Amino acid sequence: MSLGDEPGYSDTGHTRTRLPESDPYGGASRRGGRSSSRSLVTVVGVVVLLIAAIAFANRGGGDDSPSATGNGSGNGNGGQPKTSSTAASGTKPVETKSSEGIPSGFAHTSQGAQSAAANYATVLGSDSMFNTTERHAIVQNIADPATMNSLQSGFDSDYSADFLKKVGLNTDGSAPAGSTFVDRTLPVGTKVTSYGDSAATVEVWCNGLFGIAGTTSTTPVTNNWFTVTMKLSWSGGDWKVLESSQKTGPTPVTGDNPVSGSDEISKAVQEFGGFTYAR
Repeated sequence: MSLGDEPGYSDTGHTRTRLPESDPYGGASRRGGRSSSRSLVTVVGVVVLLIAAIAFANRGGGDDSPSATGNGSGNGNGGQPKTSSTAASGTKPVETKSSEGIPSGFAHTSQGAQSAAANYATVLGSDSMFNTTERHAIVQNIADPATMNSLQSGFDSDYSADFLKKVGLNTDGSAPAGSTFVDRTLPVGTKVTSYGDSAATVEVWCNGLFGIAGTTSTTPVTNNWFTVTMKLSWSGGDWKVLESSQKTGPTPVTGDNPVSGSDEISKAVQEFGGFTYAR
């Protein structure tokens, strides 16, 4: 969801070749035991070679190999991306969280800025933003002191009483009795467009869920795709938000999954928690 601009919103198949249980040519009796033994020796030889190949591949698959670092022949073969551009780093994004559960303590690196942007996009696009007290706590935790007041007033204006009424919520941002309010932002990937020791700009491609799950809801839960641009500053030993904006897409073709009922959506939202996002 927007940072202040909500919308009105196969199992992998393994081909198995079935060999005939008997000689399709009816020549089993003519081939004799010698032919069977030779076939068996051939099969065993192939298995041994396969095991040796696997062992060799595993021994040679260290981090300094071209396939692991992305510095091999894939770097420049018709514009193909390096492996490292999509692989997870394995580094923990943060060590601590605030009392509100917001990640903090991101690394003073490009990767740290990406992790911060993804987590901040998530919390700024959550249902907590619809409650005044929770929204203020979020902004105070993630905003740069220089822009905190302007961000706060901007969000307060966005989440007005009229807007809450328009999307079917109570004045405190809660859902009507018997229904479940859903607002989640799910980062798909990040891209650094500029980086320096004191500032960074990161784009976060996201999928979002928004709506009210309930039998009487007039705003059913839908999903959309958008990109959040987060301008960050290095302040007080952490990445903080200077400003953020959003644009629609990139949007993939909608799948043909059957639509779930409101009860199933409500249950899923209550049972499945969120994540701490990392590059």
